[in-house]
Amino acid sequence: MNPTTPPDQVDTARMAALVHSLQDQPGAVLPMLHAIQQAVGFIPEQAVGLIAKAVQRTPAEIHGVISFYHQFRTTPGGAHRLQICRAEACQARGSRMLEQQAKALLGIDYHATTADQQISLEAVYCLGNCATGPNIRLNDRLVGRVDGAKLERIIEGLKGLASVAGDPAEGHARGGVMV
Repeated sequence: MNPTTPPDQVDTARMAALVHSLQDQPGAVLPMLHAIQQAVGFIPEQAVGLIAKAVQRTPAEIHGVISFYHQFRTTPGGAHRLQICRAEACQARGSRMLEQQAKALLGIDYHATTADQQISLEAVYCLGNCATGPNIRLNDRLVGRVDGAKLERIIEGLKGLASVAGDPAEGHARGGVMV
C-alpha cells in the first residue's frame, strides 16, 4: 500500500484515468477499487462517483461493495498498518487477547487510526501462517508467535518511531522495535 494521500491532495484526474483503464474489464468494480486504494491509500468519495458512472451503477451500489470488503478504506489510514489475525487457529492461540490489548494500547477500535495518524488497526481473517499463531502483520511484514509482551513492544516501538523512518518490525538493532 502506498502512503495515504491527504484528502485535499487527491488527484481526481489520476483516479479517472485508472477507472477508464479498467472499465471494460469484466467485473471491473473490484479492480478499480484496488487500483485507487493502491494509488491513493484509501477510496475517496470522488472515486465512488467516477466508478459508478463508468460501470453504470449507483453510488450506493459502489458503497455497498466497499463496505462489504474489509480491506477497503474510505478515510486515510495511518503511517503504519497493524493487522491482527482473527482466524480460528490464531483465536485458539490467543489472538482475542491481542485484539483487546491492541485496542487498549492504541485507544482505537478496528478500522480506525490513532489521533496522530500513525497507526491504523485492522482485522484480517487469515494470514496463512497458522502454525506460528497468533499472527499479526505490521505494514507488509508478517510477525508470528505474538504474545502480549511482544505486541506491547511492537506498539510502543511504533509510538516511539512516529517521526523516524524505517520498518518497526525489523527489530530494535536494525532501527525498529524489538520483537
